[in-house]
Amino acid sequence: MGLTRQYLRYEPAALFGLVASPRAGVVFVALRGERGRYVAVPACEHVFVWDTRKGEKVLILKGLKQQVSCLCPSPDGLHLAVGYEDGAISVFNLLSAESTITFNGHRAAVTALQYDHLGGRLVSGSKDTEVIVWDVINESGLYRLRGHKDVITQVLFLKEKNLLVTCAKDTLVKWWDLDTQHCFKTLVGHRAEVWGLALLSKERRLITGSADSELRVWDLTYILEVKDPDEPESKKSKGSPSPETEENTEEDETLELDEHPEERIIKCSKAGSIMREGKDRVVTLSTDQMGKFLACHGTDSVLEVFSVLSEEEVQKKLEKKMKKARKKAKQNSEEEPERSMQLSLQEEIQRITNIKASSKIKSFDLILSPRGELKMVLLLQNNVIELYNLNLSAQMPQALRVSRITIGGHRSDVRTLAFSSDNIAILSAAAESVKIWNRSTLQCIRTMECEYALCSLFVPGDSTGKLQLYDLASGSLMETLDAHDGAVWSIALSPDQHGFVTGGADKCVKFWEFELVKDETNVQKRLSMKHVRILQLDEDVLCVRYSPNQKLLAVSLLDCTVKVFYIDTLKFFLSLYGHKLPVLCMDICYDGTLIATGSADRNVKIWGLDFGDCHRSLFAHDDSVMYLQFVPKSHLFFTAGKDSKIKQWDADKFEHIQTLEGHHQEVWCLALSPNGDYVVSASHDKSLRLWERTREPLILEEEREMVRAASFPPKPTSRPLCPGLSGVLMCCSCAAQAEKIMEAIELYREEMAKQKEHNAICKAAGKEVPFPVNPILRAYGNITVSGMSSELEESLLVLPFSYVHDLLRLFNEYIQQGSDVELLCRALLFLLKIHFGQITSNQMLVTVIENLKKTTISRVSEAQVSDVLGFNMAGLQFLKREIEAKDEVTFFADATEHFEEKKRKRKKKEKMVLAML
Repeated sequence: MGLTRQYLRYEPAALFGLVASPRAGVVFVALRGERGRYVAVPACEHVFVWDTRKGEKVLILKGLKQQVSCLCPSPDGLHLAVGYEDGAISVFNLLSAESTITFNGHRAAVTALQYDHLGGRLVSGSKDTEVIVWDVINESGLYRLRGHKDVITQVLFLKEKNLLVTCAKDTLVKWWDLDTQHCFKTLVGHRAEVWGLALLSKERRLITGSADSELRVWDLTYILEVKDPDEPESKKSKGSPSPETEENTEEDETLELDEHPEERIIKCSKAGSIMREGKDRVVTLSTDQMGKFLACHGTDSVLEVFSVLSEEEVQKKLEKKMKKARKKAKQNSEEEPERSMQLSLQEEIQRITNIKASSKIKSFDLILSPRGELKMVLLLQNNVIELYNLNLSAQMPQALRVSRITIGGHRSDVRTLAFSSDNIAILSAAAESVKIWNRSTLQCIRTMECEYALCSLFVPGDSTGKLQLYDLASGSLMETLDAHDGAVWSIALSPDQHGFVTGGADKCVKFWEFELVKDETNVQKRLSMKHVRILQLDEDVLCVRYSPNQKLLAVSLLDCTVKVFYIDTLKFFLSLYGHKLPVLCMDICYDGTLIATGSADRNVKIWGLDFGDCHRSLFAHDDSVMYLQFVPKSHLFFTAGKDSKIKQWDADKFEHIQTLEGHHQEVWCLALSPNGDYVVSASHDKSLRLWERTREPLILEEEREMVRAASFPPKPTSRPLCPGLSGVLMCCSCAAQAEKIMEAIELYREEMAKQKEHNAICKAAGKEVPFPVNPILRAYGNITVSGMSSELEESLLVLPFSYVHDLLRLFNEYIQQGSDVELLCRALLFLLKIHFGQITSNQMLVTVIENLKKTTISRVSEAQVSDVLGFNMAGLQFLKREIEAKDEVTFFADATEHFEEKKRKRKKKEKMVLAML
């Protein structure tokens, strides 16, 4: 029996090379008491806080596994709400950088978050089409709002009213009354998805952005405010009806309120449109905290900024316009203009400027500084954060870019990685630059511009067919050679380190040697490259690898095969065929006995290099295998796939050892340090991740058990995830409550049997014998049915029918005693509803049902419900009179007036009908 092979576990050590993920938005945070200096951005599963003045990362809010999908700062700026892809929401304290509250209620990614103006409530919208309002202080859910049919895109609280407005991809904008928790109005004036909305002019105006270049503007009129006689005229909204309209509609107002009950709270009428310069959909639409400035952008790189006039500014501008119109009318001897002149929408909402960013904008945030400058931060698609200042005091305001955070990462995906021979430096190369990172500090120590890099040995090969040689000490480009006519897909250093080999799209394999040449401008010699040999093939070369003894060269071709050649003579040795799609990556182990190949067909094949036989084919990833490399001095190897996973394998036992999960998108490449202690990987999510080998042993059986456990859906917890949230999920304690009911009925049956035995014993003995009390009943004391669970119907739903017979008998006894008649009737009707067929067909239950019918009717009639209602009404009227006398206010004055008016009209109509008859 062989010894068990022991493996060491690799653990995630760091995430670097990422400035910000474009998935969620960028927001200003008030860290260290300063607003407008620090910004929070998503970074895969974490949140980074950057100092825009110094360009430094000052805080990391660490998440777990799921990607960040939404950010929202609290009004005081001390907390940050973070939404995740799995529907969870965490509230972080920015002073301690720790998560203080976690909410779980959504079933899909959180897409919108918003605090109310006091910061006590948080509303969230999700891909599951639902909106949830959370109580931040009590750390619980308040209620769930259902109504939208597609992804929620924006949610907003109204400061003055207890209302909520939401929009979604179902083309609808919905208004919710949070007092009654229902949707009272739906705006249906859009033909495509509504991507954003904003409230302006003290919440008297709504702006929505859709899939076209039109920003729709809606005037909001709060009905109760319009009808308040004590309110001054200046406070009424501009969208309120004119006096003539009020006179015409006074008689029909009651009818309108009855026909459209939602109009009792708010009226929404379209005021016009503002045309954007962008022709595509709105991506982000937002205002500053004061509502003075509005900005929006589409899928391009232009941010459009607008200024919103306040009521005072509108009045001044209107007076100036009236003065000019009167002067003009006087000159032309015309009549004076009407006083009802109004500003156009374009005059009230004026375009200030357009800001052209260096790349596509993914999100933005804006804030008005105390000095009167408008600060705007832009999160760009190419891993960049830009900060702009807009001087509003200038005659022609122009946006000035004041900072740009770029050094923390590449502008495009990293396609090649390499470790230095001393395990200290990491090279990463992308389409625009090569960066050298210090592995211990994760700081970028050198950045060099290059062309599109695809492979590297600290010598990047690029898609233009060139080889570029850099001096790391000075960061300068020393030499550029035109190596191939097409892309250079692969490069491999020779084991003796005297040269290297390249393979490209021109169907050639070229051999190169290093040499020292004398520079014309410098006395010292410098390193150069010399082309020595060429191997012409029939297909494009995708990957090349040396054997460790430098005798063989493996070449992967576009025809899905791997050809092996002798290096000295370039003669053909082996052909490895079996993959269904081209081999994208391969590697040869340290002793030259095995070669592993990874293909776009998602398989990894392990071959023997002596005869070219396939030892094993492994289904490695759920998508293409992009990179493969052996751990130095072992037969273990790592693979990276487009399924965002990195896996470790044993080439001797053909076993999967470990999966490194962390990346959220395709993994393009990886590199192992020469000592095998570190793995660095690069992904389409713009992040570089470092993995470190620990001293912790890894046991395969335990690892497989963990994988199996993770594949099953999580068991429901014993309590709701959001206490007090009605309907957030069906309470998993319903089954437990049903079991308790069953146990109680079983106890009832036992006690009834004991009672019969006791009665028989007393009859036989001719005297009363003490009846032993059940210890459970003694422990609970006087049990009443009012202690039943609030999840009564769900508990009765899972109750087996065999217990229903005894439960109906118990209901009859309790109703006869007159205890909790209302609750028992509710449970009785529910049981009759779900078990109607079985109950009516069971002859044994006929008598029970007849008894229940008589008992229930008599007890309900005895409950004297009308007397209770009358008593409550009298009490409420007494309280009303007391409060009116104390505060000198009249309750329900408007409602009473409308009711009396309606009654008068009805009597008038009846009199007219009688007169006609």
